[in-house]
Amino acid sequence: MKINKTSLPGNSFLSIFQHQYHYVDSYSVIFESKGKEITVEDIGKAFFSSSPTWINLLLELRNKIVRLFGLKTGATGKYSRQMIDEFKYEPGERFGLFKVFSKSNNELILGEDDKHLNFKVSLLLDKKVTGENILVVSTVVIFNNWFGRLYFLPVKPFHKLIVPAMVKSVVRQLTNSK
Repeated sequence: MKINKTSLPGNSFLSIFQHQYHYVDSYSVIFESKGKEITVEDIGKAFFSSSPTWINLLLELRNKIVRLFGLKTGATGKYSRQMIDEFKYEPGERFGLFKVFSKSNNELILGEDDKHLNFKVSLLLDKKVTGENILVVSTVVIFNNWFGRLYFLPVKPFHKLIVPAMVKSVVRQLTNSK
């Protein structure tokens, strides 16, 4: 499975505000659905339930450090299957650190607004008639102050490792379940 760095898709809700972002990245992968009907809710469930252990450990470390600065933290680690299955992915709902900002038939926008920076993650599913699917995971960040810029300096290299690993995990779960 090849994960590709790409640009922010023009059909993403996030592209409307593209000129406002201080940081943008996108990663895509093409995968077969093997006759399974995949929805944005399935993508969201896989996003929250397939995180590799090393990523959960990094997020726990992050939470311990940023708590000292009064930044928002969310639950980390594995969520119960019931919690994930009962989550509706409706705008305004919250799951851990992530708030749902937008939901359409092919895209979920998750993220958080905090005093130092605002970030959004797009989980965009492009279904092809051939049975192929393209999943594009995009992240956008707006720095609210100098502390946001400072905070993101050490986060950025980890982010570039975490997102492709998450994309791979999400697709593995989608193609191995149901």
